Amino acid sequence: MRRNNREGAARENKHVRGGHDRGRSQAKSEEDLYDLLAEQADPLLLILDCVQDPHNLGAILRTADGAGVTAVIAPKDKSAGVTDTVRRVSVGAADRVPFFRVTNLSRSMKKLQELGVWMVGTSDLGEGTLYDTSLTGPLAIVMGAEGSGMRRLTEDNCDFLLKIPMAGKVECLNVSVATGVCLYEAVRQRMHAAKK
Repeated sequence: MRRNNREGAARENKHVRGGHDRGRSQAKSEEDLYDLLAEQADPLLLILDCVQDPHNLGAILRTADGAGVTAVIAPKDKSAGVTDTVRRVSVGAADRVPFFRVTNLSRSMKKLQELGVWMVGTSDLGEGTLYDTSLTGPLAIVMGAEGSGMRRLTEDNCDFLLKIPMAGKVECLNVSVATGVCLYEAVRQRMHAAKK
């Protein structure tokens, strides 16, 4: 197969061709995030602490869209942004899910806590499991980076830590897979709570 001298570029598909509005997927300002939250009773937020692989970010945004996440938040530094590869992998979700890049993730987490949002971090150090933890109400699920997990300060800013039970020999899941597991457990619990 012949290459078109586009090393590292995303393969074109209907989600990255010239017809989409690139402005929609640009990261929004932090103030826009707080305005969005003012309109939500029980937001479900996703915080990504330095997820760098665009394929992971694309898969995460696709899952976030499916789970009805209010917004995805990531630091401006040491994190993947929305690129054509992210759009392709997200199958267009990158243009629909509100994506916010913040200068200081720790400060943003504290501001969210002041607004009543609980921070739930995922970590092997968590005492409870995902399935023993209430994921209803105003909530942010915090996911760490590929390999290294959450940074210490991010972990310290979480209200509590939980872990995904692992029955096999591998120590952890890929961040995009772990995000899907966590988000859909939150969706399950929220649907169950709404029926009561």
